[in-house]
Amino acid sequence: MWMVSPPVDEGSSQLAWLWDHGKGVFQATKKLFLSERAGQGWMLEFIRKNAANGLSVANLVAGLSSILCSLNRQYQYSCWLLLVGFLLDLADGAVARRLNACSALGAKLDDFADFTTFGLATALLLQPQGVLAGLLVIAYVLAVFARLCFFSSGIPFTYRGLPCPYASSLLAGTFLLVDGNIVVLGVTAGIMILFMLDRGFYPHDKVLESQRWKKLVYTGGVLAVLFLPSAVASVYCLAWATSYIVFPFAIWSCKTQPHA
Repeated sequence: MWMVSPPVDEGSSQLAWLWDHGKGVFQATKKLFLSERAGQGWMLEFIRKNAANGLSVANLVAGLSSILCSLNRQYQYSCWLLLVGFLLDLADGAVARRLNACSALGAKLDDFADFTTFGLATALLLQPQGVLAGLLVIAYVLAVFARLCFFSSGIPFTYRGLPCPYASSLLAGTFLLVDGNIVVLGVTAGIMILFMLDRGFYPHDKVLESQRWKKLVYTGGVLAVLFLPSAVASVYCLAWATSYIVFPFAIWSCKTQPHA
C-alpha cells in the first residue's frame, strides 16, 4: 500500500529558510560587533598603559630636539624645548598614577628622558668653548647622572638632592632673561651642581595631584611657555623654580588629595 505524503506548503518552507538565514546573519553581525568591541577594549587598555610612557617619549624627543638646536646655535629654541620637557616631566608621573599604569619600563623611560633633556641638552646651553667651559659641561652632566642614579632618599614623597628638571628650568629661564650671558650661566650652572649633589631633602613635586593652586601654577606655566613673550615666560619659570629651590617644604610640600 502506497503512503501518500502530505503536500508541502511552499510558503512555509520559504519562511523557514528565511528564518534560518536571518539567524545566521544576526549571529555573524553579533560576532563582528563583539570582536570590534573587544578590539576597542584592547586599544583603550593599550592607551591607558602607555599614556604616561608617551609623555616620557615626548620629553625625550624635546631633549633630543634641544640638543640639535644647540648644535646649530639656535639656543632660544633649545630653551623653549627644555621648558616644554620640564612641563612634560611633571605630567607623566601624575598620568601614570592616575591611570594606575606605573611600570618598570615607565621608570626607565622617565630616567632616560630626564638624563637626555635635563642633563645633556641643558648642559649644552653653557656653550662650551675652551677647557674650563668643557669641564663645567662635563661636571653638570655627571651631577645629573649622579642625582638620577644614586640619590634615593628612602623617605616617601621626598627627594634627596635638587631634582634636575628644576635646575634645567632655572638655567633655561636664566638664558632667556640674560640673552645667553656666558658668565651668568656658568655661575648659575655651578650653583645648580652644588644643589643637586648636596643631598638635601626636597618634596616630591606632585604638582598635578596636590592643592588646587599648584595646578593653577602648572596651568600658568603651560600658558606662559606656549603663548606669552619670552621675557614673561622666563620670569615665570624662574620664579617657579626658585621658589621650589629656596622654600621647598614651606611652599611645595606634597599634600595629595584622594582621587574622586
